[in-house]
Formats: sequence, structure tokens, C-alpha cells
Amino acid sequence: MKMRDVLTLKEVADDLNDGKAFYDQKETGVGDYFWDSLVADIESLIIYGGIHNKRHGFYRMLAKRFPYAIYYEIKDEIAYVIAVLPMRRDPAWIRRKLKERS
Repeated sequence: MKMRDVLTLKEVADDLNDGKAFYDQKETGVGDYFWDSLVADIESLIIYGGIHNKRHGFYRMLAKRFPYAIYYEIKDEIAYVIAVLPMRRDPAWIRRKLKERS
């Protein structure tokens, strides 16, 4: 199903900034690559939105180059990105973050 648009919650920018800061601590420049990669993954939802399995009540797309998951929902052919979270975190932490944003 092709989406009309992809929108993100403002908290998604915080998620991306947190990931960028984490990877910049590892090596300079990797944070920028992280940001660009995740934004490209999010933008791909315009084409691939709705094909992913659901986890914790949201569609979950795995990022292509980093161990992150993009959680989103679809309403009226618009993909709303709820969160971009590291998959290495405790599953209870992930559930709590998603519940806070739903």
C-alpha cells in the first residue's frame, strides 16, 4: 500500500539525536551516517508502509544499517512514525517508551 505521506512525532527527532550522539562518541562522523541512514529508512515508508509485522501494537520496521527499530502506525494512508528505538535496550524499556507515546 502506497502512503500519501510520512509524518513523525517530535520525539522521533530526540530519538535520532540520541542515536547520533551515541555513534559520534564511538567515532566522529558515524553519527551523521546514522542520521542519514535512519531518515532514509523512515522516508522509505512512503512505499513500504504497512508491510511490516506489528510489535507492541505498532508496525515495526528494522533499520537497514543500525540495530534500531522504527515504530509506526497508519491512519488514512499516512504513516505516523511514533519512535525510533535501539533494539539492544531492555524490551520493557521499549514497551514503556511506546506506551508513553501512544
